[in-house]
Amino acid sequence: MNLKDLNETIYLRHRQADMPAHVHGNASEKVFLIYLHGGPGGLGLEARINTLITEVEKNNAVVYFDQRGSGNAQGNYSEDDVSIDLMAEDVLALVKVLRARYGDDLKFFLMGASWGGTLGPATLLKNQDAFLGWIDVAGAHSPKDLYHEYQIILPEKANEQIALGNSIPHWEGVLELVRNVGPDYSEEDFSKLNPKAHESEKVLAQDMVIVSPQIIGEDGAERSFAVRNNGEIGILLTQMGLWSDLSFTDRLSEIIIPSLVLWGAHDLVVPTRFAQEAYNHLGSTHKEIFVFERSGHSPLESEPGLFAEKVIGFINEYR
Repeated sequence: MNLKDLNETIYLRHRQADMPAHVHGNASEKVFLIYLHGGPGGLGLEARINTLITEVEKNNAVVYFDQRGSGNAQGNYSEDDVSIDLMAEDVLALVKVLRARYGDDLKFFLMGASWGGTLGPATLLKNQDAFLGWIDVAGAHSPKDLYHEYQIILPEKANEQIALGNSIPHWEGVLELVRNVGPDYSEEDFSKLNPKAHESEKVLAQDMVIVSPQIIGEDGAERSFAVRNNGEIGILLTQMGLWSDLSFTDRLSEIIIPSLVLWGAHDLVVPTRFAQEAYNHLGSTHKEIFVFERSGHSPLESEPGLFAEKVIGFINEYR
């Protein structure tokens, strides 16, 4: 097998689910980066853009994994077969499948973005021995704290932008929305605040506060995908208390492998205070935090060259 230029899709079958893992890049030194997408309910290949293709995949292989109930994953399983705990077991099972396919001497790094930054700690807290390092990209290690943080960060950003004269009608609408949500978590109000955070980042890009995200695929064109799943996994996890009850903050100290925390300075979806919180609580003696000054929630899309540089440097240091 030519490990220098991998380009194949393998399937993980685990607990009634069949989950695709798209494997690309240079595995000649047996180094694999497993990418956990956002959502819940995203798609692994959404991250196969920009310098992740042109630079990171030259440095090591990247595994773009469609999680249970996400992307083009399939299976006939019940709601009892959906939980964060089981999804973490899926990731560890994927490690075993990759070893069976490419060799027992593989070296793994784990990277999680947004919701992937929830699933990543859940996985590492089960077993971090298989991984040489953890890369946290704007990860929601404490989903239950997002609701209250939105009520802080959105007015702060709104008042800042209004003072600058930027998109005043939008930001006045943000202030009105925050005034009208309840002080304590409700699913209805969370479903208003989270989309408003995403929308507001697009406004920041229009006003050139952040670099407008560019999503360029292997062929140089913007990417779009047909997917099998349409969000049920997110609904199920929400009903299980994902946004109201779950936090890994107090257990991050148990993660002792080398760690890299990457965040956008203008992230409104998982606000930047969580970057410092993650860094402070991680138990590794080898950890680094880097904040992208011209990015929001996705530095991969806004500052791809610098993003690739940070990821490659970390992997090469600890491989």
